[in-house]
Amino acid sequence: MLAMAMSSYAPYLPWTDRRGNLSRLRLTVFLLLLFPAARIFYDLAFGPVFPEPYEQALHQSGNWAVRFLLLTLAVTPVRRIFGWNRIVGLRRMIGVSVLAYALLHLGLYAAQENWNLAKVVSEIVLRFYLLIGFTALVGLAVLGATSFDSAIRRLGRTWQRLHMLIYPIAALALFHFFLQSKSDVTEATLMAGIFALLMIYRVAVRLGGKIGLPLSSPAVLAVCGGLGAAATAGIEYAWYALATGVPARLVFLANFDVATAIRPAVWVGIIGLGVAAASLLQILARHAGRKMLPN
Repeated sequence: MLAMAMSSYAPYLPWTDRRGNLSRLRLTVFLLLLFPAARIFYDLAFGPVFPEPYEQALHQSGNWAVRFLLLTLAVTPVRRIFGWNRIVGLRRMIGVSVLAYALLHLGLYAAQENWNLAKVVSEIVLRFYLLIGFTALVGLAVLGATSFDSAIRRLGRTWQRLHMLIYPIAALALFHFFLQSKSDVTEATLMAGIFALLMIYRVAVRLGGKIGLPLSSPAVLAVCGGLGAAATAGIEYAWYALATGVPARLVFLANFDVATAIRPAVWVGIIGLGVAAASLLQILARHAGRKMLPN
């Protein structure tokens, strides 16, 4: 009886495919998604003791929520660029993990406040950066609650429009990241730059359809990478110019001094050009494979 019950739930397990069979790919991704949370709890239980024991875990959970959110947004571009259709089946799992890490982030904040929920609520209402983050969390909860097949069938075309909210939610999450990072926004800038690159890919798909250049074209991808790097530099400059007293011009010029440090704009450019190079190698490999086929 137990085996029959388990088999009836098999298609809904994260490590099985829709037919209920074990998927090595899904199992691997599931374990990788769990690993940061396991490390956070391990460090809380057995790691060194800090004056603010939840502070590091709080930041780590938020960082991973943003990283997995960007990974979710990267699924469609990866499929379009490399023709890897199997990755689409992972999007829901990754998206649900974003909500899980965002809830963990909120839970750790409540723990930091000694589970004084009244204080937590008042802090969220009174502190702008917390309100922004909580708004993003509410949006993620709505998307998570409607991510199941039954909700997709029930909502129909409305489901697609509803889940387009992932883009403004990502923007809010990144804004929260910037606000809580204060003067050192290196990682927040990198995440915002990757988000900008993903949005540029989205625009390139629409424009490419009109002029006959697909997103998988290495030339298109190289241009996208350059635009993504420029957008990242612009985001960083705007933040330092508008929100801090740090000379924004000096920060911008630091992008050209790679011998000292590699700035987020440079990393985004490297990622964009790396994707273009990978697409070119894939095209060359396919071409060589066709030549090797017998006539």
